[in-house]
Amino acid sequence: MKLLAAAAAGAAMLAAAAPAAAQRTAASPAAEPKISTMIIYGDDPCPPSTDDTIVVCARKPDAERYRIPEVLRGDPNDPKNQAWASRATALEYAGRSGIGSCSPVGSGGASGCFNQIVREARAERSADPSVNWNALIEQARRERLGRIDEAAEAEEADAKADEAANPR
Repeated sequence: MKLLAAAAAGAAMLAAAAPAAAQRTAASPAAEPKISTMIIYGDDPCPPSTDDTIVVCARKPDAERYRIPEVLRGDPNDPKNQAWASRATALEYAGRSGIGSCSPVGSGGASGCFNQIVREARAERSADPSVNWNALIEQARRERLGRIDEAAEAEEADAKADEAANPR
């Protein structure tokens, strides 16, 4: 009986280990290329991408080259430049009450403060007129994939032409 139980336990351990071993031996997909983002000014050329790195450039006018960055030019006393600690303190006294409401009233009232701060930060960031790196990266990826597809189509056309010229 003990032998049968030991065999069953050994079989269960092997069955549990099999998926992990299969995952280790499966070929992993090619790694995503690195992305390098930079701001270029005037007519300066954007460095070319390499096989393992995609270079994404945001072009700004040449007059901006030696200026203080736009995010640092504004009024430091502007309410949008207020510290997050001050905003969080102000949020303690606002609006709703109860769980997930960011309120000092009721049980679990403070549980929604972080979510409210995150929502406000995202809204502020989306209203920021500066460079949208995500859109530029996506555009560079589409251009790169388009060049790869064009090269593949050209190579396929060459292969079909060779095949037509040299029938077997």
